[in-house]
Amino acid sequence: MSRAALLVLADGRFPAGGHAHSGGAEAAVRAGRITDAPSLEAFCRGRLHTNGVVAACVAAAAALGADPGDLDRAVDARTPSPALRVAGRRLGRQLMRAARATWPSPELDAVAAQFPKGAHQPVVLGLAARAAGLGALDAAHCSLYEGVSGPATAVVRLLGLDPFDATGVLARLADEVDQVAQEAVETAERVVTDGVDVLPAGSAPLLEIGAEAHAAWAVRLFAS
Repeated sequence: MSRAALLVLADGRFPAGGHAHSGGAEAAVRAGRITDAPSLEAFCRGRLHTNGVVAACVAAAAALGADPGDLDRAVDARTPSPALRVAGRRLGRQLMRAARATWPSPELDAVAAQFPKGAHQPVVLGLAARAAGLGALDAAHCSLYEGVSGPATAVVRLLGLDPFDATGVLARLADEVDQVAQEAVETAERVVTDGVDVLPAGSAPLLEIGAEAHAAWAVRLFAS
Protein backbone atom coordinates (compact mmCIF):
# COMPACT_ATOMS: atom_id res chain seq x y z
CA MET A 1 0.00 0.00 0.00
CA SER A 2 1.32 3.42 -0.96
CA ARG A 3 0.70 6.19 1.54
CA ALA A 4 1.37 8.70 -1.22
CA ALA A 5 -1.33 7.17 -3.43
CA LEU A 6 -3.77 7.34 -0.52
CA LEU A 7 -3.00 11.04 -0.07
CA VAL A 8 -3.52 11.68 -3.79
CA LEU A 9 -6.91 9.94 -3.83
CA ALA A 10 -8.11 11.64 -0.64
CA ASP A 11 -6.83 15.09 -1.60
CA GLY A 12 -9.62 17.59 -2.16
CA ARG A 13 -7.66 18.88 -5.15
CA PHE A 14 -7.86 15.52 -6.93
CA PRO A 15 -9.94 16.40 -10.03
CA ALA A 16 -12.88 14.17 -9.22
CA GLY A 17 -15.54 16.91 -9.16
CA GLY A 18 -16.35 16.79 -5.47
CA HIS A 19 -15.63 20.49 -4.99
CA ALA A 20 -18.82 21.30 -6.91
CA HIS A 21 -21.03 19.36 -4.48
CA SER A 22 -21.98 20.26 -0.91
CA GLY A 23 -23.18 16.83 0.20
CA GLY A 24 -26.58 18.25 1.09
CA ALA A 25 -25.17 21.13 3.12
CA GLU A 26 -26.52 23.87 0.87
CA ALA A 27 -30.11 22.69 1.31
CA ALA A 28 -29.54 22.22 5.05
CA VAL A 29 -28.21 25.77 5.38
CA ARG A 30 -31.23 27.14 3.51
CA ALA A 31 -33.54 25.16 5.80
CA GLY A 32 -31.80 26.46 8.92
CA ARG A 33 -30.47 23.07 10.01
CA ILE A 34 -26.85 24.21 9.73
CA THR A 35 -26.12 27.58 11.31
CA ASP A 36 -22.77 27.17 13.08
CA ALA A 37 -20.00 24.70 13.92
CA PRO A 38 -22.05 22.56 16.36
CA SER A 39 -24.91 22.13 13.89
CA LEU A 40 -22.39 21.38 11.12
CA GLU A 41 -20.89 18.68 13.33
CA ALA A 42 -24.33 17.16 13.95
CA PHE A 43 -25.06 17.21 10.22
CA CYS A 44 -21.76 15.54 9.34
CA ARG A 45 -22.21 12.92 12.06
CA GLY A 46 -25.64 12.12 10.65
CA ARG A 47 -24.19 11.68 7.16
CA LEU A 48 -21.39 9.54 8.54
CA HIS A 49 -23.73 7.02 10.18
CA THR A 50 -26.36 6.83 7.42
CA ASN A 51 -25.50 7.19 3.74
CA GLY A 52 -21.83 7.57 4.67
CA VAL A 53 -21.51 4.04 6.00
CA VAL A 54 -23.37 2.66 2.97
CA ALA A 55 -20.98 4.40 0.58
CA ALA A 56 -17.96 3.25 2.59
CA CYS A 57 -19.11 -0.37 2.50
CA VAL A 58 -19.61 -0.20 -1.26
CA ALA A 59 -16.21 1.42 -1.83
CA ALA A 60 -14.50 -1.18 0.36
CA ALA A 61 -16.32 -4.02 -1.41
CA ALA A 62 -15.27 -2.68 -4.82
CA ALA A 63 -11.68 -2.47 -3.61
CA LEU A 64 -11.93 -6.13 -2.57
CA GLY A 65 -13.09 -7.16 -6.04
CA ALA A 66 -16.87 -7.48 -5.64
CA ASP A 67 -18.82 -7.27 -8.90
CA PRO A 68 -19.17 -3.58 -9.89
CA GLY A 69 -22.50 -4.14 -11.60
CA ASP A 70 -24.02 -5.72 -8.51
CA LEU A 71 -22.64 -2.93 -6.33
CA ASP A 72 -23.98 -0.26 -8.65
CA ARG A 73 -27.47 -1.74 -8.58
CA ALA A 74 -27.26 -1.95 -4.79
CA VAL A 75 -26.42 1.77 -4.56
CA ASP A 76 -29.32 2.59 -6.89
CA ALA A 77 -31.70 0.63 -4.64
CA ARG A 78 -30.45 2.52 -1.58
CA THR A 79 -30.77 5.98 -3.14
CA PRO A 80 -34.46 6.94 -3.29
CA SER A 81 -33.84 10.48 -4.56
CA PRO A 82 -33.54 10.76 -8.37
CA ALA A 83 -31.48 13.92 -7.88
CA LEU A 84 -28.97 12.06 -5.72
CA ARG A 85 -28.80 9.19 -8.19
CA VAL A 86 -27.97 11.64 -10.96
CA ALA A 87 -25.38 13.40 -8.81
CA GLY A 88 -23.82 10.08 -7.77
CA ARG A 89 -23.39 8.95 -11.36
CA ARG A 90 -22.05 12.36 -12.43
CA LEU A 91 -19.46 12.19 -9.68
CA GLY A 92 -18.64 8.61 -10.60
CA ARG A 93 -18.09 9.57 -14.24
CA GLN A 94 -15.75 12.44 -13.28
CA LEU A 95 -13.85 10.27 -10.79
CA MET A 96 -13.48 7.57 -13.43
CA ARG A 97 -11.87 10.05 -15.81
CA ALA A 98 -9.43 11.19 -13.14
CA ALA A 99 -8.65 7.66 -11.96
CA ARG A 100 -8.00 6.29 -15.45
CA ALA A 101 -5.61 9.15 -16.18
CA THR A 102 -3.81 8.70 -12.86
CA TRP A 103 -3.76 4.91 -12.44
CA PRO A 104 -4.40 3.27 -15.85
CA SER A 105 -6.12 -0.07 -15.35
CA PRO A 106 -7.94 -2.58 -17.58
CA GLU A 107 -10.48 -3.00 -14.80
CA LEU A 108 -11.26 0.71 -14.79
CA ASP A 109 -11.49 0.66 -18.58
CA ALA A 110 -13.96 -2.22 -18.48
CA VAL A 111 -16.23 -0.54 -15.94
CA ALA A 112 -16.08 2.76 -17.85
CA ALA A 113 -17.28 0.90 -20.94
CA GLN A 114 -19.99 -0.90 -18.94
CA PHE A 115 -21.30 2.41 -17.52
CA PRO A 116 -20.80 5.10 -20.19
CA LYS A 117 -22.99 7.52 -18.23
CA GLY A 118 -21.13 6.78 -15.03
CA ALA A 119 -21.26 4.18 -12.29
CA HIS A 120 -22.11 5.40 -8.81
CA GLN A 121 -19.26 7.27 -7.14
CA PRO A 122 -18.56 4.80 -4.28
CA VAL A 123 -18.18 1.96 -6.77
CA VAL A 124 -15.67 3.94 -8.81
CA LEU A 125 -13.87 5.10 -5.68
CA GLY A 126 -13.27 1.51 -4.62
CA LEU A 127 -12.06 0.58 -8.08
CA ALA A 128 -9.76 3.61 -8.14
CA ALA A 129 -8.30 2.58 -4.78
CA ARG A 130 -7.76 -0.93 -6.11
CA ALA A 131 -6.03 0.42 -9.25
CA ALA A 132 -3.80 2.60 -7.04
CA GLY A 133 -2.69 -0.42 -5.03
CA LEU A 134 -4.72 0.56 -1.98
CA GLY A 135 -6.81 -1.67 0.23
CA ALA A 136 -10.41 -1.83 1.37
CA LEU A 137 -9.73 0.14 4.55
CA ASP A 138 -8.13 2.91 2.51
CA ALA A 139 -11.16 3.05 0.23
CA ALA A 140 -13.52 3.20 3.21
CA HIS A 141 -11.52 6.00 4.82
CA CYS A 142 -11.48 8.00 1.58
CA SER A 143 -15.22 7.61 1.17
CA LEU A 144 -16.04 8.62 4.73
CA TYR A 145 -13.64 11.54 4.79
CA GLU A 146 -15.09 12.87 1.55
CA GLY A 147 -18.59 12.49 2.98
CA VAL A 148 -17.86 14.82 5.89
CA SER A 149 -15.19 17.11 4.45
CA GLY A 150 -17.38 18.12 1.49
CA PRO A 151 -20.13 19.63 3.67
CA ALA A 152 -17.55 21.22 6.00
CA THR A 153 -15.81 22.93 3.10
CA ALA A 154 -19.10 24.01 1.56
CA VAL A 155 -20.36 25.59 4.79
CA VAL A 156 -17.27 27.81 4.92
CA ARG A 157 -18.53 29.34 1.66
CA LEU A 158 -22.22 29.20 2.43
CA LEU A 159 -22.13 30.68 5.93
CA GLY A 160 -18.74 32.32 6.08
CA LEU A 161 -17.90 29.86 8.85
CA ASP A 162 -14.36 30.19 10.19
CA PRO A 163 -12.25 27.55 8.36
CA PHE A 164 -10.55 26.73 11.67
CA ASP A 165 -13.93 25.86 13.17
CA ALA A 166 -14.84 23.72 10.16
CA THR A 167 -11.55 21.84 10.42
CA GLY A 168 -12.15 21.35 14.12
CA VAL A 169 -15.39 19.59 13.27
CA LEU A 170 -13.50 17.12 11.08
CA ALA A 171 -10.93 16.53 13.81
CA ARG A 172 -13.61 15.77 16.38
CA LEU A 173 -15.18 13.23 14.03
CA ALA A 174 -11.88 11.44 13.32
CA ASP A 175 -12.32 8.63 15.84
CA GLU A 176 -15.82 7.91 14.55
CA VAL A 177 -14.55 7.88 10.98
CA ASP A 178 -11.93 5.30 11.95
CA GLN A 179 -14.53 3.13 13.69
CA VAL A 180 -17.04 3.26 10.84
CA ALA A 181 -14.29 2.54 8.29
CA GLN A 182 -13.32 -0.62 10.12
CA GLU A 183 -16.94 -1.74 10.35
CA ALA A 184 -17.36 -1.02 6.63
CA VAL A 185 -14.47 -3.30 5.76
CA GLU A 186 -15.91 -6.12 7.86
CA THR A 187 -19.21 -5.77 6.00
CA ALA A 188 -17.42 -5.55 2.64
CA GLU A 189 -15.67 -8.84 3.31
CA ARG A 190 -19.09 -10.42 3.79
CA VAL A 191 -20.28 -8.85 0.53
CA VAL A 192 -17.53 -10.69 -1.34
CA THR A 193 -18.67 -14.05 0.04
CA ASP A 194 -22.42 -13.54 0.56
CA GLY A 195 -23.44 -10.92 -1.99
CA VAL A 196 -24.69 -7.33 -1.91
CA ASP A 197 -27.80 -8.09 0.13
CA VAL A 198 -25.66 -7.84 3.28
CA LEU A 199 -24.90 -4.17 2.57
CA PRO A 200 -26.51 -1.76 5.04
CA ALA A 201 -29.36 0.47 3.92
CA GLY A 202 -28.96 3.40 6.29
CA SER A 203 -31.22 6.23 5.20
CA ALA A 204 -31.32 9.98 5.77
CA PRO A 205 -34.75 11.14 4.59
CA LEU A 206 -34.03 14.85 5.10
CA LEU A 207 -31.02 14.56 2.79
CA GLU A 208 -33.19 12.91 0.15
CA ILE A 209 -35.95 15.52 0.50
CA GLY A 210 -33.41 18.34 0.55
CA ALA A 211 -31.74 17.02 -2.60
CA GLU A 212 -35.03 17.05 -4.51
CA ALA A 213 -35.79 20.61 -3.39
CA HIS A 214 -32.23 21.73 -4.15
CA ALA A 215 -32.37 20.34 -7.68
CA ALA A 216 -35.31 22.65 -8.44
CA TRP A 217 -33.64 25.87 -7.25
CA ALA A 218 -33.03 28.48 -9.92
CA VAL A 219 -29.89 29.74 -8.20
CA ARG A 220 -27.46 27.61 -6.18
CA LEU A 221 -23.75 27.56 -5.41
CA PHE A 222 -23.33 23.78 -5.56
CA ALA A 223 -24.58 21.04 -7.85
CA SER A 224 -25.97 18.97 -4.98
